[in-house]
Amino acid sequence: MPRPAAFLDRDGVLNRSAPLHQYITSPKQLRLLPGAGGALRNLQDIGLALVVVTNQQGVGKGEMTLNDLDEVHQEMTARLASFGVHLDGLYACTHLESAGCACRKPRPGLLLRAAAELDLALGQSVMIGDSPADMEAGAAAGCGTRVRILRPGDAKDPYAYVVCRSLPKAVRWLAVHRAAEATATSIGKR
Repeated sequence: MPRPAAFLDRDGVLNRSAPLHQYITSPKQLRLLPGAGGALRNLQDIGLALVVVTNQQGVGKGEMTLNDLDEVHQEMTARLASFGVHLDGLYACTHLESAGCACRKPRPGLLLRAAAELDLALGQSVMIGDSPADMEAGAAAGCGTRVRILRPGDAKDPYAYVVCRSLPKAVRWLAVHRAAEATATSIGKR
């Protein structure tokens, strides 16, 4: 039976983003954002599969190798495991933005692939990201909820269902929202 998931962008949601036009190319550069581990644990505890979906065109540009990217992801996975977090999937588009591939967000390819491979219910899933491309990918894939992490100065996002200032705040909102939906559903069945 398909299960709901939390699709999560990586840079700017789980870890600090690299400076503009630069990439996190080694595990030493990876800095989890405050509260990210606990927030993912909370998502896991409410029954959501955890799937990271990330654009990483630094590989396509030759600024890092697939091995470099794998090492960064292994380090992230290990750090999250220290919070009791298990990632169900980690999907990366390494193509150049100009390649026009189906997997680079804002296209939904990474989410659709993960849903097919992991038996996920997209309509019951949430996309959490920090860019319009994340929200567009979630909408195109059919994610029932989309949460945008806004930084100071960011504009509102028409594809976002709700906006929050951090992953922990987004998860708190989502937990309340899911509890309210469950209550409404159980009342409707009486």
